[in-house]
Formats: sequence, C-alpha cells, structure tokens
Amino acid sequence: MSDQQPRYAIGIDLGTTHCALSWVDTTVEGSRPHILPIPQNSAPGAVQDYALLPSFIYLPHESEFAPGDLALPWHGAPSAIVGEWARSHGAQTPIRLVSSAKSWLCHPGVDRRSPILPNDAPPEVARISPLEASTRYLAHLRDAWNQAHPEAPFEQQALTVTIPASFDPAARELTAEAAQTAGYHGVTLLEEPQAALYSWIAQSNGQWRKQVKVGDVILVVDVGGGTSDFSLIAVVAQDGNLGLHRVAVGEHILLGGDNMDLALAHGVARQLAAEGKPLDAWQLRALTYACRQAKEKLLSDADAHAVPLLIPSRGSKLIGGSIRAELSRDALTATILEGFFPAVDSSARPVSRARAGLTQLGLPYAQDAAITRHLAALLGRQVGATAGLDGFAPDANAPIASFLHPTAVLFNGGVFKSDLLVQRTVDTLNGWLRADGAPDARLLDGADLDHAVACGAAYYGTVRSGSGIRIRGGTAMAYYVGVESAMPAVPGMEPPVQALCVAPFGMEEGTAADLPPQEFGLVVGEAVRFRFFGSSVRRQDSVGLLLDFWSPDELQELAEIEATLPAIGRAVGEVVPVKLAARVSEAGTLELHAVPRNGGEGWKVEFEVRAEGQ
Repeated sequence: MSDQQPRYAIGIDLGTTHCALSWVDTTVEGSRPHILPIPQNSAPGAVQDYALLPSFIYLPHESEFAPGDLALPWHGAPSAIVGEWARSHGAQTPIRLVSSAKSWLCHPGVDRRSPILPNDAPPEVARISPLEASTRYLAHLRDAWNQAHPEAPFEQQALTVTIPASFDPAARELTAEAAQTAGYHGVTLLEEPQAALYSWIAQSNGQWRKQVKVGDVILVVDVGGGTSDFSLIAVVAQDGNLGLHRVAVGEHILLGGDNMDLALAHGVARQLAAEGKPLDAWQLRALTYACRQAKEKLLSDADAHAVPLLIPSRGSKLIGGSIRAELSRDALTATILEGFFPAVDSSARPVSRARAGLTQLGLPYAQDAAITRHLAALLGRQVGATAGLDGFAPDANAPIASFLHPTAVLFNGGVFKSDLLVQRTVDTLNGWLRADGAPDARLLDGADLDHAVACGAAYYGTVRSGSGIRIRGGTAMAYYVGVESAMPAVPGMEPPVQALCVAPFGMEEGTAADLPPQEFGLVVGEAVRFRFFGSSVRRQDSVGLLLDFWSPDELQELAEIEATLPAIGRAVGEVVPVKLAARVSEAGTLELHAVPRNGGEGWKVEFEVRAEGQ
C-alpha cells in the first residue's frame, strides 16, 4: 500500500438484502458522502447501474446462458450472477439462489467456510459458503469502484465495512476475513447503528448539536433484512463540547425483513390453499422471494395499493401453469404491524416456546417475532447503563425508572420506509415513557434509509483521520473465557467452569489488556474447545476477575471455538503454563493471546468457529 494518505474514505454497507458503497473526498473540506452507482447484470448481455447491490447470487447451470450473457465491465465470463438480476431471475428458480449470506455468516451452528448455500438446493446444484458469498459481494463493490475511479485504486483508500452491533467476535473475524480475501487492506469494522447515527450527523451540516443536549439518550432502531439491531448512545460533555458515548447494544436477534417475507408468503399461501391452489415447498420459496419484491414496492411507493405475484409452476408449461395472486397494502400492514410491531407494555418480554426435538437445518430465527418485545427487554435490562456517566445523575425526586429512558429515536433500515411502522414504534415507546413518568422521546429524522449505513461508514473514515465527532464506547460487551476447574473425576459430574474476564466492557479498538499474574494451563497438540462468554450488563468487571457463579441474565455463552494449538516442540496433550492477554484490533476484532511462562513464541486463539461435531 502506498505511503500517501488516502484521498477517499470509502464506506461499505454489507447488508443481508442489499449492499451499498459511499465515499467522501478527504481533500475537500466539508465534503458530504456520495453514493457510487454499481454496475450489475440486468438481463442477458445487459449491464445497468443501480444505487444498491442486492445481496443475492444466482448459480446458473453450465448450459443456462450463452457466452457473454453474464459479462461485466471488469469480467468477461463470471461464473455467477450477483445483484439485481440474480434476485429477479432467482425468484423463478430459487434452488439456485443464494440469499441471507450475512445471516449464515453469523450462524454458530454451521461451518461457515463449507459450501452450504443455497441451503436446501438439491445435490446437482453447486453450492458456495457464506464466507465466499460475502467475499463475492465485497469484491463486486471493489471492482465497481475501480471501474469508476481508475485513478484511485480501491486498496489505497481508507476502507470501513459495517456489521451488526450484536455480531459476536467470531462473526466479526469472519467479516474481516471476507474483506481481506476480497482485497480490502487495512479495513475497519463499524457497527451499523453507529454508522446510521454518523450519517445523520453528516447530513445535519453541523446542526446536530442544536438537536441534542447533554443527558440525552439516543435509541437507534435498525431493522434490516436479517437482523434487528438496537443501540443506545448517550450525549455527554466532552472538553466543554458535546460528545457521544455508546452505552449498550441489544442481543443478536435474527429477526428482520426475511421473517416478514416469510410471514407474507404464508399468508398468501393460506389464501391460495383456501381457493384450492395448494403450493409445494419449492413454490412457497418462490412466493417468498416474490413477496419480498412486492413488500419493497409497497413500502417505497405510497401510491401502490397492491402488487401482483406470479408463482411459477414446476411443469413443462412454466408460464401457462403459473399461479397468480397479489399482495395488498392492507395485508402487508396487518401482517407486519400486528405480527412484528404489536403495541405491548414495557414489561413485555420475548416469548419462548418449547422446541421440538428434531428440526430442519436452517437459520436460528428468533422465536418471538415481536420487535417491540425485544426492544422492551433491552431497555429493561439496561436500566442502569448511564449511571456512571457525567450529566446523568438520577433525580432524587423522580420516580425510580423501570427501564432506561430514551429521549430521542433514530430509525434505520428499509422496513421503516413505512411511516405507519415508524409511528407505531414511536407511539409504543412513548406509551412506556409516559407510564414511567418520563417525557416523550422525539424523532430524529432525515436519514436515507437505503444508504445511511454506507454514508455513515464513509463519514467515519474522515472521523478516524481526525475530522468530526467520534462515538466512543469500545466493545459492547465484557468478554470472558471459560476455565475448567482441576478436580478428581466424579461419576455423572463434569468439572465446574469459571469465567475469566479477558476484555472489560468498553475496551477501545487498538488497545491490549494484560491479565494479572495468575497462570493457567493451556493444552497443546490436540483438539480442544474454548468456551467464551459475553455480558452487556456487568460493566464494572475488570480484567483478570474470575467468576464462579453467574445468572443467565448476566452472562451469555457465545459460540465454542474448536482448535488444535501447535505443540511447538512439546508433547501432544502437554499442559503448558501460560499467562493470557487480550487485544481489540484496530478493525474491531477480539484476539486472545497465551504467552508461555518461559517466554518464546505463544499462541493466538482465533475466532474460527466450526459446526458442532466437525
């Protein structure tokens, strides 16, 4: 990479349903984020610029297209279709369509490097891994930039890629790996809700300081294609000026537009079945993709009252045998409003049901589809999140709060193109606040719901170079590693596990934490498992604290890590005395290092998770 300072700060929104690229010219003072038009296939032999790159890959049969049909400006014969045409054409042949790769990338129950997508494709269909799919989207965006800006090679710019705030260390590491494989050098990871707030700041032309004050708590509600992400950002006093401090994020909730598409499809399927037109599983999947397109049309076009749906037949008369239906605005509103945004009390919590002993392999969607109940749970769990911040001293005369009180709300994600869903969420939140004796939260508007995350990521690139306001906060969790106790074998009883704090809550990027002098035994030369835990509520735990007991609400167990650490001249299975040290990289990934007592080369525990039993 050149020693010259990057001219452009590039922000990449690697989304579940769409990707986007934004850029800022750092040589122009006050430059606003711009959107890069992304060339992609629109039909056989045709390429068109779109403002978004749909996160879909179509894997065609080798004889399906003629030579040149899939050509792009930078590649004469790609093996697959990426983007808009992949989405539209794949809706007719869904067994060859890769979607929701980002959701699979953070799924701890599968090997994310194995070719598993499309997940329900028959054996004759080639598959790719979630990691490869993510790499292909990122590579397409890189090539689109280089096509438009040959004078400014992509790898020489300041690069930021966004991730959900709730991504665990393994998912963050895999995203960073996908970016590196796609040719992204020195990439930084940024949480999506923070990116949305950065975009709001960038578009305010410096007026954001007049819209918030010290003591405000900004709730960012980001409902995307695959996840629902919540972040709480406090406005604090910082050297006589306003500062921003991220105080909490929600749990990883696999709940978003994908779930809504499924709900809409099942509603249409029930109606068709009542008319004597039952659908098989293949047709239901095609209907789901059709409902996704219809939903986006209805949410973005206020004049559209219904969108026709065409469900393909599996017979030889593909068009003549197709089933026609429609998705109406009324059906869309009723399904999404009541199913995903019900008006509930602040004491409501997500509902868990008993699970079946056997289940199909798929994404671990949230059991409760009510986004408002998940939001109530976060605010209740984080009631004391601002207690230690300057300017947030509790009012001794005020009633005791039952949940953390946001004072402002910023929405992000295509779902909130619907004013009805925005209003339902705001009304529900303000109902909670009034019942708790607090004032209503105000709406921070003006965000570009399609491009806010990419624009905020580009703006963040300028912040990192010293221009603009930076949101502080560090890691959204305290992290712990499991330490197995040494004890005699007892029939039917496994050795108890303690949780050692290796990274405190709020540990900043680019910093390291050496643990106190206690030593632990590290097993080398054979396959072992590391257990990791995270906590968003234990904010005072320091590095080296060893927990014997904790409640389920305090610590969440993260994905296990399987590894075989090299013996480095030692016997297989030897237990080596080591001290531990943790580091949060500049990219925002967590690293754990084990250093042997006698010095020399140590071990790094990589966050590379494999499926159970592999």
